[in-house]
Amino acid sequence: MRVALTFNMKRGETDEPQEPPGKNYSDAQAEWDAPETIDAVQKALSERHEVLPIDAGGDAYGELQKSRPDIVFNIAEGSYGPCREGYIPSILEHLKIPYTASDPLTLSLCLDKARTKEILSYHGLPTSRFRVVNDGDFSFNSLHYPLMVKPLYEGSSIGIRNNSLVNTHQEMRDQVLWLFNNYNEPALVEEFLPGREFTVAIIGNGSEARALPIVEILFDSLPAGVNPIYSYEAKWIWDQNSNPLKIFECPAKLSGELQGEIESACLRAYNILRCRDWCRIDVRLDGSGRPHIIELNPLPGILPCPEDNSCFPKAARAAGMSYNQLINAVLDIACRRNGLM
Repeated sequence: MRVALTFNMKRGETDEPQEPPGKNYSDAQAEWDAPETIDAVQKALSERHEVLPIDAGGDAYGELQKSRPDIVFNIAEGSYGPCREGYIPSILEHLKIPYTASDPLTLSLCLDKARTKEILSYHGLPTSRFRVVNDGDFSFNSLHYPLMVKPLYEGSSIGIRNNSLVNTHQEMRDQVLWLFNNYNEPALVEEFLPGREFTVAIIGNGSEARALPIVEILFDSLPAGVNPIYSYEAKWIWDQNSNPLKIFECPAKLSGELQGEIESACLRAYNILRCRDWCRIDVRLDGSGRPHIIELNPLPGILPCPEDNSCFPKAARAAGMSYNQLINAVLDIACRRNGLM
């Protein structure tokens, strides 16, 4: 089978452009994949298929229209805007070419943290109380401190720093204004959940969707005195593959009851948002130990090196799957969904 691989590749210091178009902040490329990841995915797919790599930053439409692959393995995060993850899937919908993972609507909804939380709340799934701030109105007073302040449309911990956890109105205001000035997008302000944090890899569709072994984030592995959040510093600065933190435990040590609650909530969220093929879902416990959905990541990070502490491959390894087996399992799931197997 002819499989196209669509991606956005991180650029080196001497490459152009330095940031995605329209973005000029230092962590702008954090969502994009390194050449090593793209090579690893291509190598995995090449075990069984002819693979055509296509950089989404180039003439992706022209290349896809000309090549007409049987299916596309899509990991392209897009360049700019709240609907950027839907760019390649929208092209593929127009060209009637099957592809892996979720459709443009689901990708865009999940990237908008507020819309995700609104939908989950409507369906009765717990998620922390929040407000969206898109101007200078800080008059709301119904949220209880401490609060988390995040950019509304970013992933990969972009814009979430150690000081994103705030304890006063002034700290909240300062952090929101910092986001406005540096990211030029609305801020999500939500009540902080003080309990344990987990991430859950989901694979499959419909009744066959299942959770892989749950990953727990161990905040006591972070430098002394920092906040217990998975910030940009924790993900990209303090945790390096040359000196990885022991920040994850997989499988997480959980009672059978709590594991069941977390998996049930994540599978419900997965189906409510109409995710397809795979997704990673972040969960945190409140002060009473009840799981709350933080966000859904329908284009999960898949760094191949175990020392890189990438959660989806880590969960797959705990389930007995190699990296190559994971990549091909996702492709097979998408092929069955599209009637290609």
